[in-house]
Amino acid sequence: MAYSMAETIYALSSGAGKGGVAVIRLSGKEALTVFEEMTQIKNPKPRYAYFSKLMNRDGVEIDQALCLYFKGPNSFTGEDTVEFQVHGGQGVITALFKALSGFKNLRPAEAGEFSRRAVVYGKMDLTAAEGLMDLIDAQTELQRKQALTQMQGVLGSLYENWRQALVHDMAYLEAFIDFPEEDIPPEKMDVIDKGIQELIQKIEMHLKDNQKGERLRNGFQIAIVGEPNVGKSSLINLLSKRDVAIVSDIAGTTRDVVESYLDIDGFPVCLADTAGLRESLEAIEAEGIKRAVRKAESSDLILHVVDIASYPNKEPLPQELENIPVITIWNKLDIVHRKSQSGEIFMSAKTGEGFKELQTTISNFLKENFAPDSNGVITRERYRIALKDCLLALKSALVAPEIELKAEDLRLAARALGRIVGKIEMDELLDVVFRDFCIGK
Repeated sequence: MAYSMAETIYALSSGAGKGGVAVIRLSGKEALTVFEEMTQIKNPKPRYAYFSKLMNRDGVEIDQALCLYFKGPNSFTGEDTVEFQVHGGQGVITALFKALSGFKNLRPAEAGEFSRRAVVYGKMDLTAAEGLMDLIDAQTELQRKQALTQMQGVLGSLYENWRQALVHDMAYLEAFIDFPEEDIPPEKMDVIDKGIQELIQKIEMHLKDNQKGERLRNGFQIAIVGEPNVGKSSLINLLSKRDVAIVSDIAGTTRDVVESYLDIDGFPVCLADTAGLRESLEAIEAEGIKRAVRKAESSDLILHVVDIASYPNKEPLPQELENIPVITIWNKLDIVHRKSQSGEIFMSAKTGEGFKELQTTISNFLKENFAPDSNGVITRERYRIALKDCLLALKSALVAPEIELKAEDLRLAARALGRIVGKIEMDELLDVVFRDFCIGK
């Protein structure tokens, strides 16, 4: 939708529902006017908390509140910003919103519009804004750390530095094309090509990340599979520390995929109990088995539960699952006691014996394969697509037969990176040209 930057926006920033305190934020040209009229405090000191009555335009008191004024550009959005910290009852919030709606050029904010304005006014790039959203949505410690790193600009700075290097090289190529009378060393082309090759290597390494950033952000998928009556439902209940699935001695009890969401040492995990794998002529059970295989195919890890009575023999998993990492769990140690072998999981989902070893094994798998990187990782598919587009353009630039084509390829590569951070400003070329060359002397 179209956004009007001329209007002042307001919204509840502290979340819906009754609470001790509610924070209402305003941003825009009229924010200071609203502050002064509703509090009767003239020329408020920026970044100073005032305890004041809030009055509507009819002079009726709404509440007593902490009121803060942030003068742009030293605010979250870069505009004049006001925060009213009022009591969190719905009646107070409704009355305050009604009062705000009576001011000219004020309107309720759209979803994400405060962050959008922060991006427009250069307070953060798009990756930082998305990191902020991830921080709000974070449910585990590792998700929090990854989101905070991105919100602080680590990822955006990486892409922006790459983009700036391309902008600089493009400026030289434009100088070759448009100002041939300038004395530009011909070996500069070799330097540019070397820089392109180095950037190609950096992006290729960046893309070889096992998608751990996206997986940590979205959560990891672990499927529990095995034949009927081997203890899969008991295992998901044990891991979840609650009764998620029905446990029964009747084979084929689990017909559909049953999911439980866990925090395993900071890794967000969706654990799925699936129907027992066997040949079945019963239509509903057969459909459940198909769903079990499909779920396992899309998983990051499979917990293959096997009855310990059959040790060391086990039925192979379906061929579709051969490329998915597997932890084999020999279950029912409470019925058939065997001495565990090194590197194997022998346990009882009923009594919990061997459970700690399973927890450690799952945790180690996640840490070894998906541990977050403090230097910034790809957290969204749109970043990955843009980086691949950039890579194609850079490789094309290396073999471009004409300088004009090389310049165009670099422009496309820079635009791809610009899509990630929210900067597609080709006028920067002129800034570099005029800084590095004496054009117009």
